[in-house]
Amino acid sequence: MSPLPTRMANRWERRRPLMLPPGQGRLYWHVLLGEDPQARAIVEEAHARLAGLAGLDLVPRRFIHLTTFVAGYSHEITERQVTVMAEEAAGQLARVEPITVTLGRVLYHPEAVVLEARPAERLRPLLEAARFATRAATGRDGVLAHDTWLPHVTVAYSNADGPAAPIIHALGERLPEREVTIRSIHVVNQDGPETAWDWRPVAEVRLGAS
Repeated sequence: MSPLPTRMANRWERRRPLMLPPGQGRLYWHVLLGEDPQARAIVEEAHARLAGLAGLDLVPRRFIHLTTFVAGYSHEITERQVTVMAEEAAGQLARVEPITVTLGRVLYHPEAVVLEARPAERLRPLLEAARFATRAATGRDGVLAHDTWLPHVTVAYSNADGPAAPIIHALGERLPEREVTIRSIHVVNQDGPETAWDWRPVAEVRLGAS
């Protein structure tokens, strides 16, 4: 992910061939942070700095999240398999204590503005648990949401082609740091096109629940 691109791109236009119609979805392993006061505070500060700029869709506050892994299409994974996924992940995370990461560094991608979650290595048990549980329950390998796993919290998505400079000038490269403690991970059914934000958590796995 380039820290300082010169141009932004329309994410939704680029991803149109991958978007699903209503009634079809993908199952994601997400850390949901919409209720976390520290995560909300830093995302709201970013939104305030970006207010009024064209070409951005701000992430709804209730859907602030850290994507970990993509399990697969919802129509290919049964409710029973979701239950087994959660059970397998719970076994992997039973002795993993809540994880504290720092948000503050801003990263820029042509399609999005994100906050890096650091240090990334602390979050690797979540990725490994999600990967193991998906395979154990479904017999299939899930996939990373991005080519390279870089834990982050998205602030906004680009909905137009245009210069990146106004966005970078408004937000900068760093916000006042906030520490966020992660206590659980969810399986979330994202139904239909991404722009609909039709999310439904279907399972939760708590860390350290041995």
